[in-house]
Amino acid sequence: MYAMKRVYSPFKSELTFRLPPATSGAWKDGFLWKTRVPSGSKVSCTPGSIRAVISSDDKALEPYSKEASNKEVNELVLSSSSDNLGKGGIDVRAVITIRKKMKEKINEKIEDQWEYFVNGIGRGILIQLVSEEIDPETNSGKSVQASVRGWLPKPSNNEHIIEYSADFTVPFDFGNPGAVLATNLHGKEFYLMEIVVHGFDSGPIFFPANTWIHSSKDNPDSRIIFRNQAYLPSRTPPGIKDLRREDLLSLRGNGKGERKTHDRIYDYALYNDLGNPDKDEELARPVLGSEKWPYPRRCRTGRPPTKKDPTCETRIEKPHPVYVPRDETFEEIKQNTFSTGRLKALLHNLIPAITASLSSSDIPFTCFSEIDKLYNDGFILRSEELKEIAQIPFMGNFMKQVLSVSERLLVYDIPAVIKRDRFAWLRDSEFARQTLAGVNPVNIEILKEFPILSKLDHAVYGPPESAITEELIARELNGMSVEKAIEEKRLFILDYHDMLLPFIEKMNSLPGRKAYASRTVFFHDQAGILRPIVIELSLPSSPSSPCNKHVYTHGHDATTHWIWKLAKAHVCSNDAGVHQLVNHWLRTHACMETYIIATHRQLSAMHPIYKLLHPHMRYTLEINALARQSLINGGGIIEACFSPGKFAMEISSAAYQNMWRFDMEALPADLVRRGMAVEDPSMPCGVRLVIEDYPYASDGLLIWSAIREYVESYVGHFYSEPNSVTSDIELQAWWNEIKNKGHFDKRSEPWWPKLNTKEDLSGILTTMIWIASGQHAAINFGQYPFGGYMPNRPTLMRKLIPLENENDHERFIQNPQHTFLSSLPTQLQATKIMAAQDTLSTHSPDEEYLGQVSHLHSHWINDHEMVELFNRFSARLEEIEGIINLRNKDARLKNRNGAGVPPYELLLPTSGPGVTGRGIPNSISI
Repeated sequence: MYAMKRVYSPFKSELTFRLPPATSGAWKDGFLWKTRVPSGSKVSCTPGSIRAVISSDDKALEPYSKEASNKEVNELVLSSSSDNLGKGGIDVRAVITIRKKMKEKINEKIEDQWEYFVNGIGRGILIQLVSEEIDPETNSGKSVQASVRGWLPKPSNNEHIIEYSADFTVPFDFGNPGAVLATNLHGKEFYLMEIVVHGFDSGPIFFPANTWIHSSKDNPDSRIIFRNQAYLPSRTPPGIKDLRREDLLSLRGNGKGERKTHDRIYDYALYNDLGNPDKDEELARPVLGSEKWPYPRRCRTGRPPTKKDPTCETRIEKPHPVYVPRDETFEEIKQNTFSTGRLKALLHNLIPAITASLSSSDIPFTCFSEIDKLYNDGFILRSEELKEIAQIPFMGNFMKQVLSVSERLLVYDIPAVIKRDRFAWLRDSEFARQTLAGVNPVNIEILKEFPILSKLDHAVYGPPESAITEELIARELNGMSVEKAIEEKRLFILDYHDMLLPFIEKMNSLPGRKAYASRTVFFHDQAGILRPIVIELSLPSSPSSPCNKHVYTHGHDATTHWIWKLAKAHVCSNDAGVHQLVNHWLRTHACMETYIIATHRQLSAMHPIYKLLHPHMRYTLEINALARQSLINGGGIIEACFSPGKFAMEISSAAYQNMWRFDMEALPADLVRRGMAVEDPSMPCGVRLVIEDYPYASDGLLIWSAIREYVESYVGHFYSEPNSVTSDIELQAWWNEIKNKGHFDKRSEPWWPKLNTKEDLSGILTTMIWIASGQHAAINFGQYPFGGYMPNRPTLMRKLIPLENENDHERFIQNPQHTFLSSLPTQLQATKIMAAQDTLSTHSPDEEYLGQVSHLHSHWINDHEMVELFNRFSARLEEIEGIINLRNKDARLKNRNGAGVPPYELLLPTSGPGVTGRGIPNSISI
């Protein structure tokens, strides 16, 4: 509850203005007595309270020079207040920075001029300062309010930024302001970058915002902006304690109704929006987030149910946006640059254009030269959709030539995997190298025992024992016994058998899809070279074929050579699907969404852990919403271009049920679980790699270690007292919500880490930051460099391998190249997925990389020690970049150096814009 006291000001107030809906007040003796009423509170205007509203005089504030520093502004205000000591208080000035739209229509520019006028005369924005100190008579924070008036000079380096100011006179005992309440009286929202208050003895006080301030017509509540001081809940200054709670409540909503675009409400929902049964029964998809199909939760939109299936939510089809909380949407600069501009152009324009141009000739490649033409000659797209593509900046990366208004020449860049050696993909060593240094280096594991046994029900799926025999492996070990090879940790396996076999029959019933459940065994020889030695491809058992398993090795005759090539292609197809649906979408995008929702709902913006996580949440909810709209939805790009087809998200759900564990998402724990590392306390991360030349793991451990050291020091700074973690009510609610709401279907698992100590907290946070940064970078930005050449990494296979007693076998013998190419995705499928991979592998020019702070967040925390800690973290990442560059020049490391071998750069911290195959953004933003 807030009340007020009259405070005399040297300024005369003559201008009146309309009260916003969130306030109450009255004029008396030339002063506007006003209070903002928190929900459920009553207004009490008592003579002893300390709240005042002081307006400045009518004329616009005198502008200061463009070169004026914070010090100069401070001196200006302080000198003014010093002239008025004893006359009622201290004069302070709040400088409000607002960003305009970069691209405006004529009517919007006219509206801007009106807004400048309205703001200039104090009728557009109200600003209220709330002190950290409490008024004992009202038991609420001391407060003063003023209209935003006038305008300061535009910063010379950005024409889109406008600065206004508001002048206040505060009592001498006001204390430091801890929060600002902003009320927008305009009819539309505006983007508030920050508020800086000058005039207090402590110097400028920063209130970083970077948020959309809704119109009071849409929502009468004022927006609460806290200063950049981090406080644990128990240490919140009493004057802003109620505001802290009120702000969190406003972000949670009530779980009812359809969300509106201006809302900032974070809540959970099932994955019940992937299908569209009202449009076509073939587009119906199961709801994910149930006992049968468990899954993490997504951000709730509250759209009405479909007519044909009340458990499913109606869809918003492109190009209309799917709701995400207002501050999660892409900033305009992001929308108009590389990644998101290209992504929307891809989904809304380019993919339809490719489909329109090639649908009449949706045929296989007939020779390798046709694939080469995609990079050399390109092909013509003819579609009205291309008019809109031409307006998207940076689409020129692969729209190489304008032929006419509705014609474009689509030419792809040569992918890195064949840029240095176009035949590298044919070699077994390159096939194996990509399991350690490719775009999906997280599935290979050590072969711990023999025989290889299935965990599936063998009554349904056939014999539990693999068809890979010990004798078969022994023939490939250069005289070493299988037992010895296992003992020396030289045998490894890429095992997609149990994950895929339950779905193979359904997948193979789809037109143009043929797949196996696969196992691939590798041998790491004494020269340090990893090579595949045997591949097992399995189909579900049937009465006529109870053991439907086929085993292939790399023979030396022509026929065996081509069959081996087909077997590897099937393995790569499985690897591509698991990579996209499990390791990429599920383990990074989907899981990170739950952490982000819980962070906004349970951790105040002034909580130190919120401030730590904030850079790692940027744009993720928006990119996930786009993915649900056009990538992973029924009939979307993933279903159209990957082997599982309409069963893609069912496989993702099964993997979540059978494999996903939060405690195993930590890089060291994952490496140990897969047998790719052993525990070793003497090593920096406590583990030693089994294969030293494992680029993803060796570089990843450097990044992990840097994150962990930074997080441990940060956490130790704020949680220095015993029981400080367990007594943090916001933190405990945050972790409980992640487990019990975000991962509701896994809520009872015993492996969830405890959150009792600062060590527990550091481990949890390190894992989350690693997932959002290093892990996502390692498995995302190599998609086009490795997958852009379809024979190297086909996303689906269209034919099974011909057997000797089948009609296709003779055609295979006569033309094995045709059999191989006709098994790959068609020209239409290939060009669509290449376009998607190119876009998803692209960094935007405004990318924020790990260890960097955007200029928009330069005042993220008012703690010199933490700023210095972050600077040390940044310096360490620069050192790591140098270490990785040196590793890439080390001739002993064959998986990242050698003739035609591309260096491993996916975990280099920084990058320029474009498809670079390097760079670790702070967050999952593409």
